[in-house]
Amino acid sequence: MSKQKGKDWEAYLDYDDEYADSVYEQSELLAKRTRKSRPKPQSDNRVSGIVVRALGHHFDVRTDAQADPGVPNQTRLCEVRRRLRQEKSTDTLVAVGDRVWVVPEGESGGRIEEVEERTSVLSRQRPGMEALAEDVILANPDQVLVVFAIEQPEPHLRMLDRFLVIAEFNELPAIICVNKVDLASLAKAKEIFGLYEQIGYRVVYASAETGLGVDELRQLLLDCTTVLTGPSGVGKSSLINAIAPALALDVGALRDFMQKGRHTTRTAHLLPLPYGDKTYVADTPGIRELGLYDIDPADLGFYFIEMEPYVNECRFPNCTHDHEPQCAVRAAVEQGAIDAERYESYLRLLHGEE
Repeated sequence: MSKQKGKDWEAYLDYDDEYADSVYEQSELLAKRTRKSRPKPQSDNRVSGIVVRALGHHFDVRTDAQADPGVPNQTRLCEVRRRLRQEKSTDTLVAVGDRVWVVPEGESGGRIEEVEERTSVLSRQRPGMEALAEDVILANPDQVLVVFAIEQPEPHLRMLDRFLVIAEFNELPAIICVNKVDLASLAKAKEIFGLYEQIGYRVVYASAETGLGVDELRQLLLDCTTVLTGPSGVGKSSLINAIAPALALDVGALRDFMQKGRHTTRTAHLLPLPYGDKTYVADTPGIRELGLYDIDPADLGFYFIEMEPYVNECRFPNCTHDHEPQCAVRAAVEQGAIDAERYESYLRLLHGEE
């Protein structure tokens, strides 16, 4: 080998060593990045909880008292683990009512590591998006409690029908509470609301003043997440105070309590009742302000439970039950099998009237 060739060979050896070192360093860097990106094993100190309030990108989580002792009000302010945020789709990642697993951080902080599968939702199409995207207002509700008063204010049954349609659309059992029976009479209350018992709804006649129906309501709310709704002034705060006196809510203050810390008007807030770790009420604007725009007019009849058995008996499969010939629903109305006032309520909703 010539002297020149020897120099070339030495240079090649030097280059090869540098290249090998470079490849090794890059391999190590890639390995570190890979190890860093791998999902970390689940932490042993995770505690379970339920999201009771949304605060922008943070969430109040009420944790299990036995697994997470000594936390003020049993509530941790939590953020969502980055890996979960990276997996976010157009649907709601974390919602009030979600059951989650949290890694505690400090005395009252935490990080949401896992969101359990939802069993039910009160939701709508996400506003402003044409693609299918679910906007979850409340996760895992068990039922809806619709409160109306027999007087002060006078009951508006068309509004009640709207609430019931929304509950049926979201596949949530609905209970009707008729409050302030002491201002009139039980007979008058049953005369107005008895129809709803006849078609299959549970109706509770109550008075926060006298205690009528309070024990029945307490049993119905036990170990459930209940969406509480109804017009203003019907006595929802008074009923909650009668059911759980220890809360001592100011009359008319349930809405104010739920408003604390809100960032959007659609956010729900769970209020724990002192009857076990699974008893909550949610006073949410969702069911009040939730429009019927998500419901196909052709399907509206299915959400009037007394009409549902007839809707597939019509001559035309796309029957609106308004004017079409040989309509089984209108025939049932004429025969008295469907109440005429409820049918009128259906038509008003169908045509977008109040």
